[in-house]
Amino acid sequence: MSKVFVCDHPLIQHKLTYIRDATTTTKDFRALVDEVATLMAYEITRNIQLERVEVKTPVSMADCRVISGRMLGLIPILRAGLGMVDGILKLIPAAKVGHVGLYRDPVTLQPVEYYVKLPTDVEERELIVIDPMLATGGSAIAAITALKNRNCSQIKLMCLIAAPEGIEAVQQAHPDVDIYVAAIDDYLNDHGYIVPGLGDAGDRLFGTK
Repeated sequence: MSKVFVCDHPLIQHKLTYIRDATTTTKDFRALVDEVATLMAYEITRNIQLERVEVKTPVSMADCRVISGRMLGLIPILRAGLGMVDGILKLIPAAKVGHVGLYRDPVTLQPVEYYVKLPTDVEERELIVIDPMLATGGSAIAAITALKNRNCSQIKLMCLIAAPEGIEAVQQAHPDVDIYVAAIDDYLNDHGYIVPGLGDAGDRLFGTK
């Protein structure tokens, strides 16, 4: 079964409070999501392997460490996932970015894939699927499935807030995908919203309704 990591750093929790606040403006909401994504990137990359190199400092030779050739890819789920990409790229500027677009079928209520654009070497990369909210888990499951159908095997999931129901659904569907969140909330309400949550992340990021 996959592991769930809660990124409980005080700065993340502080900023998450203002992300939840209904009075936070679109401008501030967008900036806070960007900042939390940067902070969470520290946690999700904690286990990247290093290799030794020697560099010449102004004083002498130094035994140092660099990332061991591990190539990363960021896969935001459109559209809300876009709000977290730049924050992660600040720390990992060499990462390539792909996109997965999904919409919910009005009859079956199941996610339907309408757009997938990935780096040409995506199979060789460790991928981070990005979506601010993990509610029912339907979109995350569909996005991860889309990647696996294209022979991707190294996948992690990063979300700001998750519902227990969404975590369980992803773990059942993809037990090999670890999940990184800033908070696990109480439950889903009858409309599929996370409680207490933060509302619709896409609408709050882009100023839509």
